[in-house]
Formats: sequence, structure tokens, C-alpha cells
Amino acid sequence: MLTKDYHEVPKVRDKWSWLYIEHGIIDREDKAIAVHDLRGLTPVPCDNLSVLLLGPGTSITHAAITTLADCGCLVVWSGEQGVRFYASGSGATRKASHLLRQVKLWANESSRLYVVRRMYEFRFPEKPDPSLTLEQIRGMEGVRVRDAYFNASRDTGVPWNGRNYDRRDWKNADPVNKALSVANSCLYGISHAAIVAAGYSPAIGFVHTGKQLSFVYDVADLYKTELTIPLAFQTVAEVDRNLNREVRIRCRDMFHRHGLLKRIVKDIHGILGATPPEDADDDFDADPAKPGGLWDPVTGECAGGVSYGEGGDKEEE
Repeated sequence: MLTKDYHEVPKVRDKWSWLYIEHGIIDREDKAIAVHDLRGLTPVPCDNLSVLLLGPGTSITHAAITTLADCGCLVVWSGEQGVRFYASGSGATRKASHLLRQVKLWANESSRLYVVRRMYEFRFPEKPDPSLTLEQIRGMEGVRVRDAYFNASRDTGVPWNGRNYDRRDWKNADPVNKALSVANSCLYGISHAAIVAAGYSPAIGFVHTGKQLSFVYDVADLYKTELTIPLAFQTVAEVDRNLNREVRIRCRDMFHRHGLLKRIVKDIHGILGATPPEDADDDFDADPAKPGGLWDPVTGECAGGVSYGEGGDKEEE
């Protein structure tokens, strides 16, 4: 049920992962949204949805976008099968404290390097030797990923000739490369939703840089060897028709089974050392139109929404 009180909307950790739609019309239906396609009308309770991926052939009304925004659901306009990202809407929070911390860590070379090392350390069962250079850790990461591909190929019997496909020639990619691309695009979608919902920027990456989704790639890389690589190989070994659709369905079920949204938000907070949103004491999300504080070079921040007169006196507006 739609509500204007953002504290009543389910937290991102409790939501479903994502829904991909192509060749359909999305409109508001009562206090939710509905998809109109060749199969008829399908209602979607969007207050429990974290990200809606809109593929080719979709149209969405202004009323549906408003409903999704009120429910804190991120809307992403994507390419076929969700493998390309074109644009996105807003997520669940209006707070800026986590974004400001992200920027502060990124803007300082020492703290950025510290975060990069923590992101790499996150991926290994044992913490790498602190004396290793970043280049050496990247080499270890390359070996780890290659081993993940090798092990998945060995365990499933699916041949592996390397990660290689041409975006302009998608149909001629081998099945396992297609499956990996689709699975990773699903992982990017849920990572993007978690990042935005938790109040971070998807563009301010630490390991990756220069793209609007750099931080999405940073976060998604934390989980690929555990989740999407084994799933892609297993699906290719078991399915010979509708491979892309089957990969998306299996990703959806696996993300839910692993509680991935909850994990991503918790892991980002842990890596960046931020306060979890449920512990933050502010009400920005309860009133989307409420302005924040005012920056001050002495106090750092002072109250907004007041009229400051001469001599430092202030009057309530």
C-alpha cells in the first residue's frame, strides 16, 4: 500500500530485488503499478520492489513514475535483457550524510587507497599481507577470478575459452559469455538500487573510475565469484532454451535466498565506515520537501528554514 510516510515504506534490506520488463506499458493501478502486455494486466506491489528495469519496447506513464518514486523504487532504463544501462531515476532516501562521507573518502588519496585495499581484502578469505602493493593485490585478484572461472567450468563441464564477447555482436557470443553478461547486469541492477537507496552515489568509485556507474562496478565485484559466475555456468549446463530469461529468474531467486540487498547495504557501510541508516537520527525522508541545514565555515552546519537578520540574530521564517 502506498504511503507518504517514508518510515513506513519497507527498508531496502527487506525488499525484493528487481523486476525486468520489456514490450509492455506500465501505468498506475490503484495505489500500485500494473504492466499491460500481450498476456493482459499484471499488478505489481511496488512498495516492496527495489529496482524496476525497463527494457526495449516499454512505455511508462507519469503517474506510474510518481508512484514508484513515492515507494522508493529505483527505475532503470536498460538495454535488451538488462545488459546496457541508459538512465535511472531516484532511490529511497533524501539524506546526504553517506554521500558526503563517500566524497570525503574519495577526495583524499590516502583514505581512497585505504578503501580500495578494504574492498580487495573483502574478497579474500584471509587478509592480504599489509606490505603488498596495490599492484600486487590486483595480481592476486586476477588469479582469484581466473580460478573462479576455471572451477566453475570444471564443476559443470561447460567449456571456458575466456571472457570475450562483442556488445555489437551479442547474438554470436557463446552461451556462457551471454549468461555471465545477463547475470552480471542483474547484479549491477541490485547493487545500483542498494547504493542509491542507502544514500551513496553510483558514480564515485574507488577501484573503478570515470564512469557514472563506477561505484556500482566496485560493489558488484565483491560478489561475482560467489554468486554470478557459478550461477551462469550452472545455468548453461542445465538449460538449452531461453537462456537469458532463465538466468534472470535464477538470479532473482538467488539474490532473495542470499538476502543480497541486506548484505550489500551492510557491506558498503562496513567498508566506508558509515552509520547504518536505521541508526541515523534525522527525518529528511519523512518530509521530502524539507530543506537541509546551511553550511558554515565555523560551525560546519547551522539550521535551515530560518531567517538570519543583522548581527547574527535569526528569526523563524
